[in-house]
Amino acid sequence: MKFETWLAFFAASWLISLSPGAGALSCMTAGLRYGFRRGAWNILGLQAGVGLLVLVVALGLGAILAASNVAFMAIKWFGVAYLIWLGVQQWRAEPKPLVEDAGEVVPAARGALVLRGFLVNASNPKGIIFMLAVLPQFIDPHAPQALQYLICAGTLFFTDAVVMSGYTLLAARVLAALRDPNHIRWTNRFFGSLFVCVGLLLANFKRAA
Repeated sequence: MKFETWLAFFAASWLISLSPGAGALSCMTAGLRYGFRRGAWNILGLQAGVGLLVLVVALGLGAILAASNVAFMAIKWFGVAYLIWLGVQQWRAEPKPLVEDAGEVVPAARGALVLRGFLVNASNPKGIIFMLAVLPQFIDPHAPQALQYLICAGTLFFTDAVVMSGYTLLAARVLAALRDPNHIRWTNRFFGSLFVCVGLLLANFKRAA
């Protein structure tokens, strides 16, 4: 991969990561409920989801998925249901102030947060279609492709991890400063409603003809 091509993909990666979506919302809710250190496991899961999307495109499965209406709809509705479920869970979350710095053990299994982040990205057909449309444009078909996809994946991991860390840290440092249980309750419900809205928007997502 030429340096100029990588530089263009590097710029595109920042735009992809900075665009608001379910991943950013997942990071903010994780930062709000569990703090930055615990919420970082959610970021790890998100990157695993990105890795899966890159692998799907690299293996040519993305084109098959894009062409298969049954597969597309199955992933789409799973993503819709999962985002709405996350919204309900956030809405019902206990209005408990975050006191991570005080040494309190936050009740959230690391594995559960990794799985949560992974499913948020892996169950989003918009991400697969977008990756299918953008990523191959930076791949030289006349050069070994495995290394090129690895470079692109590493670039996406870096930019997305930085951006998602920012979202998580913002929530952990700003929103977690709330101490009034009533304010926390309505903050949880606000983010829960956003999850449901994102799920409903995904339900209306249609592939380009």
